Amino acid sequence: MKKVICLLLLFAAFSCNQKQSSNAIVTEQETTNDNSLIFPGEKHFKSLKQITFGGDNAEAYWSFDDKQIVFQSNYKKWGVACDQMFVMDADDTFEDKMPKMVSTGKGRTTCSYFLPDNKHIVYASTHLGGEACPETPMKKDGKYIWPIYDTYDIFVADLEGNITAQLTNEKGYDAEATVSPKGDKIVFTSDRNGDLDLYTMNLDGSDVRQITFELGYDGGAFFSPDGTKIIFRSSRPKTKEEIDEYKQLLSEGLVQPTNMELYICNADGSDLRKLTDLGNANWSPFFLPDGKRVLFSSNFESEHGFPFDLYMIDIDGKNLEKVTYGNTFNAFPVFSNDGKKLLFSSNRNNGGGHDTNLFLAEWQD
Repeated sequence: MKKVICLLLLFAAFSCNQKQSSNAIVTEQETTNDNSLIFPGEKHFKSLKQITFGGDNAEAYWSFDDKQIVFQSNYKKWGVACDQMFVMDADDTFEDKMPKMVSTGKGRTTCSYFLPDNKHIVYASTHLGGEACPETPMKKDGKYIWPIYDTYDIFVADLEGNITAQLTNEKGYDAEATVSPKGDKIVFTSDRNGDLDLYTMNLDGSDVRQITFELGYDGGAFFSPDGTKIIFRSSRPKTKEEIDEYKQLLSEGLVQPTNMELYICNADGSDLRKLTDLGNANWSPFFLPDGKRVLFSSNFESEHGFPFDLYMIDIDGKNLEKVTYGNTFNAFPVFSNDGKKLLFSSNRNNGGGHDTNLFLAEWQD
């Protein structure tokens, strides 16, 4: 659900009041590039390549050696009814062919990530709760919502699709797992304590430790390149009305993700602090290779909830910079381990339809 169930276009349903940022945004709208996929102003993209060409594709993550990519897709032409996991070589594209599916094809899956051996992945799946795709509620009382399936558990699979281990078996939601670049820890989101908090565990599922404790949805967490910090998104209710609404939705297996900010902490949960205070939805953060900056997706400049663009900010909250431009959706930025390439999902070049595809950029500072 780091990919938030891949209901990407539904973010257009957001209609939040825009909160003005105290940060000055660095813009470069006059920049141009002869690559037709790159919009004017996108100066950090030396080149841009489209990888997928249909369906909703997101949550693309690199193997530790940068040779492979695992991602999730619901592309009907690939024979799936809802999100399943696929693996590809890093230089491949899928306009006229299908990548290898590495999930079971049963239930709904989310949030895959390579393990350090480059031969296994972790991902969350609902298949133990039933082989059919669970229903996906999108609105409640006119408000956009995400389902929090209590049948999600986290599994390890090899690249042939064989499940080799089950890492969680607590009652309730366990998903959104990512692996530290140090190769020693997994961070994930769970509601095992009655709230949606972050936990860490060893690669074999042992030594589970809760690291966030405040009421609200904490999710989409990633380690810094050196493994010492964690960046994540959170929607933390404050007023009695917000708290009551959050608790009621959670009791129904739902959350409302229209107001989220980014938080950063040490890998053990200490020194927690709020990184953004922009308003609307700020999410899908990922550290730049230097560990001093973060890329994330936001609609804080959007009066009606859309579009979403990528922004960059220092981990001290300074130097907010817009990275992508255009009337579209851009999210899920993920750097290769060597820091040279960036994967992200976008609605660009989809013929005006609803497809969300993967794009691979050569990054330049």
